[in-house]
Amino acid sequence: MASGLEEELSCPVCQDIFREPVFLPCSHSFCKNCLKRWWRKKKMRECPVCKAASGSEHPQCNLVLKNTCEVFLRERDRKSAAESEDLCSLHSEKLKLFCLDHQQPVCLICRDSESHKNHRFRPISEAVQDYREELQRSLRLVQEKLNLFNQVKGNFDLTAEHIQVQAKHTETEIRRQFKKLQQFLKEEEEERISALREEEKQKSQVMKEKTEALSREIAALSDIIRATEEALRAAEVSFLQNYQTVVERAKHRPLLEDPELVSGALIDVAKHLGNLTFIIWSKMKEMVSDAPVILDPNTAHPHLILSKDLTSVRYGKRQKLPRNPERIDYYRCVLGSEGFVSGRHSWGVEVGDSKDWILGVASEFFYRNKDLKSGLWVLKFENNRYSVLSPTSRGFIRLHQIEKRFKKIDVYLSWNKDRLSFFDAETDTCIHTFKLTFTDKLFPYFSTGKRSPLKISPVTDSAEMSPLIIIIIFLLIIMLVSSLETKLRSLGYVSDRK
Repeated sequence: MASGLEEELSCPVCQDIFREPVFLPCSHSFCKNCLKRWWRKKKMRECPVCKAASGSEHPQCNLVLKNTCEVFLRERDRKSAAESEDLCSLHSEKLKLFCLDHQQPVCLICRDSESHKNHRFRPISEAVQDYREELQRSLRLVQEKLNLFNQVKGNFDLTAEHIQVQAKHTETEIRRQFKKLQQFLKEEEEERISALREEEKQKSQVMKEKTEALSREIAALSDIIRATEEALRAAEVSFLQNYQTVVERAKHRPLLEDPELVSGALIDVAKHLGNLTFIIWSKMKEMVSDAPVILDPNTAHPHLILSKDLTSVRYGKRQKLPRNPERIDYYRCVLGSEGFVSGRHSWGVEVGDSKDWILGVASEFFYRNKDLKSGLWVLKFENNRYSVLSPTSRGFIRLHQIEKRFKKIDVYLSWNKDRLSFFDAETDTCIHTFKLTFTDKLFPYFSTGKRSPLKISPVTDSAEMSPLIIIIIFLLIIMLVSSLETKLRSLGYVSDRK
């Protein structure tokens, strides 16, 4: 059938497959160049087959015949190449078997040769099926790896965007607070902004490098997938010949370690904003704002919204935040920015009219593992009931005989004496005390529902420190005046007393 088709598609002049076929009014077709050469030899423009005269010097192109010939030539070339690949290079016999020991296609003569003595053989079709399935399994592993890399890259992109948002917000808050200060504090303001920008630059650079490295891995995995898919579409013999190379590449990449989220990637907002005005309190007494605990926004649940000064938290609409390792998204809570491993610490929390809150401390183990029972000592208020939870209890234990609704809770932690106490700030009455051995770093723990926010404030007895604060401020003022007088005297503005 192929021979008959080839004859029908052959030019009557050159006896080869038509090239740029044209047809005459008599319906006979010829190669364009063959017809021109024929006419140059004749005095009249006539059909080389039926000798009928042609009135036009430029016959029309036979597009249908041209397309048919092109398809026929491509198919013939493909079959020719396939037939040459299917033949044994040593014996010119058809390759019908696959040698499992040499991992290569062989013919029947090869099977009986000395070089394949005692070898194991399988039919080509069975070997192809088994190896295709194996390669498809490897392909799925690479595809799963690619999906994981894409997910992590997406989180990196979100982290990089959030770094910019954090940096902008932090800079705005720093400037807002520094505007309240006198001009001589301008240098300190600029120093803090510079530190923030340097951290932003460094952490943005880290994210950029991580993202670029991940992009390179994704590109490499994509290349492996593309090469593997091309191998799977190849002819059987070609597939088996290239199988080892493709499968080695496909198996190598999934062995790479999974990408990990970068701990500490976000801006340390608490470092820049925490107790900012308290730090410069010695210079600006009237600007003092001493919050004993600062909330860490990098640990906050996406539903929790922190105030600009990081001293209050409320429940709100879920925010689109990166999944950084520090963030606790399993429980609706936020931790303090500083952990304690020794000493005595206290902070007050204004709960107001909130009907759903939890206060206390969380161990570093809970922070890292997000396990509710691994290290949590808390006081909970919900459904007009107070209850407590510790690692030794199987769940929340209700505190009976408490009818009062507390407005402010003072929390006292004595790490060395292994004691954590909760007090009613209005009456200085102890609500509950945990007496347990602390071994890990402890972080202040806060959780609130959908109503009133929780606000951190100094504990009630902090007012007893007022005389000490006054003395320190007075001494600092004396030192400042003395330093200023010395500088003026050195410049000649003040004369020495005699």
